Amino acid sequence: MCGIFGVTGLPDPLTLVADGLRALEYRGYDSAGIVTVDPERGELWRCRAAERGRSIEKLETKMHDAPVHRGATLGHTRWATHGAPNEENAHPHVDCSGRIGLVHNGIIENHRELSAELRSAGHAFSSATDTETFAHLVESKVRAGACLREAVAACLGSVTGDFAVALVDAAEPHTIVAARRTSPLIFGRTPIGAIVSSDIAAALPTTRDLYQLGDDQVVELSPDGVVVIDASGAPAEARRLAVSWSVEAAQKSGYPDFMSKEIAEQPVALAQTLLGRFSSAGVPELEELALSRRELAGFNRVVLVACGSSYHACMSGRDAIERLAKVPAEVDIASEFRYREAVLGADTLVIAVSQSGETIDTLHALREARRRGAKAIAVSNVVDSVMAREADGVIYTHAGPEIGVASTKCHLAQHALLAVFALHLAHSRGELSGESLAAAAAELTALPGLVEAALTGSQDHAAVARRYVGVNDFYFLGRRSGFTVAAEGALKLKELAYVRAEAYPAGEMKHGPISLIEPGAVVVVIALRDGLWEKVMGNVEEMRARGATVVAVCEEGDQETEAAADAVLKVPGAGALVRPIVGVVPLQRFAYEIARARGNDVDRPRNLAKVVTVE
Repeated sequence: MCGIFGVTGLPDPLTLVADGLRALEYRGYDSAGIVTVDPERGELWRCRAAERGRSIEKLETKMHDAPVHRGATLGHTRWATHGAPNEENAHPHVDCSGRIGLVHNGIIENHRELSAELRSAGHAFSSATDTETFAHLVESKVRAGACLREAVAACLGSVTGDFAVALVDAAEPHTIVAARRTSPLIFGRTPIGAIVSSDIAAALPTTRDLYQLGDDQVVELSPDGVVVIDASGAPAEARRLAVSWSVEAAQKSGYPDFMSKEIAEQPVALAQTLLGRFSSAGVPELEELALSRRELAGFNRVVLVACGSSYHACMSGRDAIERLAKVPAEVDIASEFRYREAVLGADTLVIAVSQSGETIDTLHALREARRRGAKAIAVSNVVDSVMAREADGVIYTHAGPEIGVASTKCHLAQHALLAVFALHLAHSRGELSGESLAAAAAELTALPGLVEAALTGSQDHAAVARRYVGVNDFYFLGRRSGFTVAAEGALKLKELAYVRAEAYPAGEMKHGPISLIEPGAVVVVIALRDGLWEKVMGNVEEMRARGATVVAVCEEGDQETEAAADAVLKVPGAGALVRPIVGVVPLQRFAYEIARARGNDVDRPRNLAKVVTVE
């Protein structure tokens, strides 16, 4: 979950790398570091800082000590796994001689065995990270006479795990060598140089001529050009990336933070997600899916796998698939799916959902599904992501770049796209009439306007949230689609405000959790008119009878619900297909306002990173 950015051949490389690290800081902000080659002296200059959220700023104060002449330059922003988040463990790491500098994302799983061998061979380690192992491995190959590119390729066969690495060698002052396995890494070319980056957002200000490095491929970047080889040293070819994002889309554009910007962008993001998804007759169209309607009709079971907010989107996707397509569907947490004996076969369709298309647990779940004989499709926001390339088919949300760690617009886009898929599957199986399809298409087409209407109540939602800034325990309740909303609302509050927030199906409270309810407890109830409203209101009375404060998410004009609650978060009324999407909106703002009032960084919550690329 770390960020890598490097440049060679370009003017002012230290500033370029610092700017690139800022764009990647959502991937990790425990520490940061930069290494550059001094071509005149043939040595490395390195600076590191571990000041959580201020590390890049600290690096910039140290840049006056950098050499005047600067060759290949690498930077890194870290989310700590192996080793405490301190300066000693901050990247870049160097070999024993100080000649080779390395930055790394991912995990080297066999680092203990490798480091033991290296120590016995005389290598001295200076950190507690798994990363440093790779630097010493490369050092041993270089000592034996290999160039940096050859050394990195030769080391890939010794290393197990999912990772991306980029290295410089003081003896090759204008060269960067990078390699990857599963973890994301791209490179780009300019007329005078090249860059390497963990993702597109950091690369766009420099170049749009971008390429995706393949698994166990190695790229050598220099001002003279680019060379790609495989682990055996044979020439290889990287995949050109199709880039639709703009530089401006990855900037705050006057908002105080990315999260508030991305919440406000949700109507536009949903419109982009739904653009071109329906014919004039309301028939769903998913041209990029690559699975025919006949193939889809042959599946007798659907399994959705995801993590975090994507998992909650899958919950509503499951409900839509079962209700509309009449196919048994289930949702599994991706990190668990891979390790249980899931019964899969050719009649099962697995849908793997990940905003980045890089989430390591979800990627491995997709691979496991295919290994067991199932077809697997990916739902991703990033075109040509790792999951998109490995799946049997893909559908893209097209929500635009999301920088805030806590997902907002991409989460809503996933909800909407899974609803479209449910309709597509239902149509493929002949389960819906033309009239029903047209009605559902109209419901989804109206969704951006409904979310826009929900956002007009943001000030009211903020005022309600500020009443509960000092509360440390929340309970979120809902039934059916309301529980999906409750689960996402609780997650947002945990992520941003650092308070305990637990979500339960409302009917389960009597089976244990109600023992926790006492005067002062705050219960957020999803009380939308979905056919189970009366039962939900019965649960509200149970909470109130035990002294709880009730905050209800309800529809505008619903005076009954408002009378039974201590506070309300209002949203416009919506149909069953989009109700859970609209219902989430005020809970995003609820969590945002409480977090801001508590002084938290909403874009970079503690201990979290945007893209989880380690298990």
